[in-house]
Amino acid sequence: MAREQWTSKLGFILAAAGSAVGLGNIWRFSYVVGTEGGAAFILIYLAIVFLIGYPLLTTEIAIGRVTQRNPVGAFKKLAEGTPWWLVGALGVLTGFVILSFYSVIAGWSVAYTVKALQGFSADADFVGMFVGHITHPTIPIYWHFGFMLVNILIIGAGVVNGIQRVAKTMMPLLFILLLGLVVRGLTLPGSGAGVAFMLTPDLSEVTGQTFLRAIGQAFFTLSLGMGALITYGSYLSRKDNVADSAAWVVGLDTGIALIAGLAIFPTLFALNIPPDSGVGLAFMVLPSAFSVMPGGIVFGTMFFALLSVAALTSSISLLEVVVAWITDEKGWPRWKASFILGGLIFLLGVPAVMGYSTLSHINIAGMDILDTYDFLASDIFLPLGGLLTAIFAAHVWKTKNAVSEINDPKGKIVFGGWYGPLVGVVIPVAVGVVMIYGLYSKFFL
Repeated sequence: MAREQWTSKLGFILAAAGSAVGLGNIWRFSYVVGTEGGAAFILIYLAIVFLIGYPLLTTEIAIGRVTQRNPVGAFKKLAEGTPWWLVGALGVLTGFVILSFYSVIAGWSVAYTVKALQGFSADADFVGMFVGHITHPTIPIYWHFGFMLVNILIIGAGVVNGIQRVAKTMMPLLFILLLGLVVRGLTLPGSGAGVAFMLTPDLSEVTGQTFLRAIGQAFFTLSLGMGALITYGSYLSRKDNVADSAAWVVGLDTGIALIAGLAIFPTLFALNIPPDSGVGLAFMVLPSAFSVMPGGIVFGTMFFALLSVAALTSSISLLEVVVAWITDEKGWPRWKASFILGGLIFLLGVPAVMGYSTLSHINIAGMDILDTYDFLASDIFLPLGGLLTAIFAAHVWKTKNAVSEINDPKGKIVFGGWYGPLVGVVIPVAVGVVMIYGLYSKFFL
């Protein structure tokens, strides 16, 4: 069968931006900004996105476009007869593991959309509500199953009829929901303090940890190192400009994160809620805000619907990485690959769900099962995959080949002589520092 391609540049941009836009832009970005001091962190994060994230994202798309293969096949084609294909295999494994627990968290978002639609009571115990939900022995499994089933059906339908069609529907919906929440937040009395928190840098808050967390956040939110952008790039036409398309993806991803901040922080400050509420911000803190906010049912439902939509646009790219590998390399039909691999991912996620209930006694280095999955994927697999991809592009595929594929064949030069040192030296060192520091702080601090 002929390999499918995006039917338009817009189709690719929306799909790739959807891959990057996820829980990391809304849930994770907000709590990291809140705990790291606001505007100063945002400035550092933006610098890292454009100096490190954009070149690496462009490189991954270019590897996919030039080879027209999944991550494993792409590295095999560019470095035939070498072990570099293992980097692609790491990307497939990373997508498999991340989706297994990402689907669990997405299931929480969908469940909370229903809870928000019913209305949050101002005198409710929101911590107890969340703990009660995730520790139930069966209900979270049903939400996890339902979310994975939607992913399977979308990926089974194909690149154009599945991924592209969903992206063209979900991405505009995501923007509409976000803008509605921004308007609501900015019109609350006292919301100006939240805007100031995001726009007025306090450099006294900056530490070495701030830089490290900014690098980690940029890497996480742009979907780097997991093979998703190599896979999506493999469906990109030769007529489309890689660098321009990548710039749109980075711009949309970053813009949505900032808009999400404008939706959340003005609301928190208007209701006198501390911005450094941590990882429980979305599921334990914001419901209390919606419970006392005028129109709270509407805007609470919009927020959790937003989380669910963002989770879906990212999760389908993770499943596509795995499905593209087995359809390319093993010749499986797409529907068969989608159901079998999606089913296996669902099963791998079940212990992560049960880690809060019947398997709560299992503890690995101080982590429950879901946190263990997250640690392996986010702190080891992702940075290692990105680091090795950068080294591969500059030193194995060679800088001149990468730059030739990225730059517009009509003569538009985006990447020049600085590409090699940046991608071949600076990015691997920066990502390596984050990875080593993360492992050291996890086990020795």
